[in-house]
Amino acid sequence: MDTPDDTPPRTSTIYDVARRAGVSIASVSRVLNGRTSPRPETRARVLAAVQELGFVPDGAARALSNRLKEVVGVVYRRQSDVPRDEFSEEAESLMFIDVINRGIEAGARMRGFDLLMSSVDVYDHGPQNRIMSIAGKSDGLILHDQVLSAADIDRVAQRTPVVTLAGTPTSTSVNIRCDNGAGMRELVTHLLADHGYPTVAYLSGYLDSPDNLARIAAFDAVVAEAGIEPCAGEIWRGNYMAAGGAAVIRHVLAQGTPLPRAIVCANDQTAIGVMYTLAQHGIRVPQDVAVTGFDDIPVARHLHPQLTTVRQPIQKLGATAFDVLYALISGGRRQEPEVVLPTSLVIRGSCGCQVESVPPWEGDN
Repeated sequence: MDTPDDTPPRTSTIYDVARRAGVSIASVSRVLNGRTSPRPETRARVLAAVQELGFVPDGAARALSNRLKEVVGVVYRRQSDVPRDEFSEEAESLMFIDVINRGIEAGARMRGFDLLMSSVDVYDHGPQNRIMSIAGKSDGLILHDQVLSAADIDRVAQRTPVVTLAGTPTSTSVNIRCDNGAGMRELVTHLLADHGYPTVAYLSGYLDSPDNLARIAAFDAVVAEAGIEPCAGEIWRGNYMAAGGAAVIRHVLAQGTPLPRAIVCANDQTAIGVMYTLAQHGIRVPQDVAVTGFDDIPVARHLHPQLTTVRQPIQKLGATAFDVLYALISGGRRQEPEVVLPTSLVIRGSCGCQVESVPPWEGDN
């Protein structure tokens, strides 16, 4: 015998009306407020959507129909347990995330929106209530890498539009990412085919990160095609931080494990920690060990040697996330579950290539 579902039906919102009618929230607002400006066909579609959804504009809905909050919530992950060492302040300067958020802010400013910024700890597996609270104060949410599970994203998306960055698309949200697979394949092919390095390792990021999983899958595929056995195992597990990269290298050296000829880092911040620690131990880059990154954060071209990496249009990632979210807030229909931006290989000195120094003003994100 079936058990009755006691879950109360979800109350329709002005966003639902806009989506059903295929119009902007502003158009719904004009109809609900009895203004004469909407075209007759627009008014008819809005009123039909209202009737189909059983939408009743309570006080809060009427206020929303008069004026949006013009606020977008942005939530990113941070790591609170960074060890007290030379990278202690790194958690306060998340370079990749900072550049993305700059892009989001630029897009928001152009539309007259403000940002409500918040962070959750990497190891906080229950931030749903706090994020729902942020959703209640916002017209939409941009969630960075794996802030919520797919199921939780779907629940939040029933209340407000959601766009994820470097996550996984769901039936109710849109994901924005770069082409991790193409970028990593181009980078590893360069190391193996152009340099002929016989041994190579991938120093990972967070294991639950879709970006990290895509990059390691591409790394493994290229290495397997070349017939090379990569240096692998838990010892090569990082956390996207310079402190994590440094810790991995110290551990490898302490065990007496031979270093590979090339280390492919999950991101640039990891590579910074790797290069710093290798230098501490008198190991030269690239003469003894080649090191590469991924992202092309601004500091990558100021390292010595300059860092070979895969460039993501980082600031454009943030700007695109806001543009897509704004379209959803305005009642636009979701065209694709995912927007993928291209990457490009940036060859500098850390991989062993003899290249001229790149002026710091070139290749800005």
